Amino acid sequence: MSELRQVCASESDTEALGAALARALPVADLLLVVHLCGELGAGKTTLARGLLRQLGHAAAVRSPTYTLFETYQAGGWTVLHADLYRLRDPEELENLGLRDFALPGHLWLVEWPDKGGQLLPPADLQVQLTVTGATHAAAVRALSAAGTRWLAGLEQRASN
Repeated sequence: MSELRQVCASESDTEALGAALARALPVADLLLVVHLCGELGAGKTTLARGLLRQLGHAAAVRSPTYTLFETYQAGGWTVLHADLYRLRDPEELENLGLRDFALPGHLWLVEWPDKGGQLLPPADLQVQLTVTGATHAAAVRALSAAGTRWLAGLEQRASN
């Protein structure tokens, strides 16, 4: 399992990590899934905002805590940003119609993926965000072959 670690000293650093993930995205002929993990306030939505802005979405990006998910058309992708914090049971996902978005050219950004259980597609990347004092830390892990290619592209861009 490949992993990239980064300290995010500010909100703009977390957005920059999201933007870097967007720049390293493979071609849009796959379904890609990113699990965004971390406690409340760790920066999950901030990272999603940075990714979406880099893909060209100029409007506001808010946490979909109450709507459960939002979709965006950006950079040739249909991006589904889900926040499953309020789910009481993974079976509730069936009523949301998320299966309709499990298609090539779709990118899922899923906050609180543990609440979805086995009903979510498997993750290609997991981003673990932790609060450590005044800063946040991010660990990006590849969990699939597509995720490994994506992370390799991210690491290559970071070293240039």
